[in-house]
Amino acid sequence: MTCSDFTCKANSNQITLKVKRICKVECMADQEGLDNEPDWLTSDEQDAWVSLWTVMEWLPGRLDAQLQSDSGLSLAEYNALSQISMAPEATIRLSELAVLANMKLPHLSRVMTRLEKAGWVTRFPDPSNGRYTLAQLTESGVAKVKEAAPGHVSAVREYVIGSLSPAQIQAMTEVNSAIAGAIDAPHVNR
Repeated sequence: MTCSDFTCKANSNQITLKVKRICKVECMADQEGLDNEPDWLTSDEQDAWVSLWTVMEWLPGRLDAQLQSDSGLSLAEYNALSQISMAPEATIRLSELAVLANMKLPHLSRVMTRLEKAGWVTRFPDPSNGRYTLAQLTESGVAKVKEAAPGHVSAVREYVIGSLSPAQIQAMTEVNSAIAGAIDAPHVNR
């Protein structure tokens, strides 16, 4: 490879714009003394990554559509309601809920406003530390979770569990647990 014209040693039918761009980046790294070759994914690793990426992109939309259609809830709203329902006394600090639901506080605040307007949640200062706000399910909120849960579970079974063998489910649990650990995801109530 020469840096002056960004050419690569390759078969002529393999030289593409992408290869030229890679060569340019490699050349720039060489010029800067950064001779670190990326740890490229193997073919099997690439297949695993793309399959995971596909699930991350498409599954939430499918689950959201089912919830919207059957219960009038978004996936974010259902996630918040279900996490609150699993907390002791169906009450949780909003800061803790934000972590469990993987929502920034402003987004969670908008979700909580919608849930509160629907009468499913109440918010109030934490009596043990007024700097925190608690969210608690109302009776109507408990009923809404119970109403939405069967359809959500059916969708999870249809899109995820139903096409897997017991061994695949066990393997998926192990793989997902390893990934969750690597990204330092919090333990989610179940």
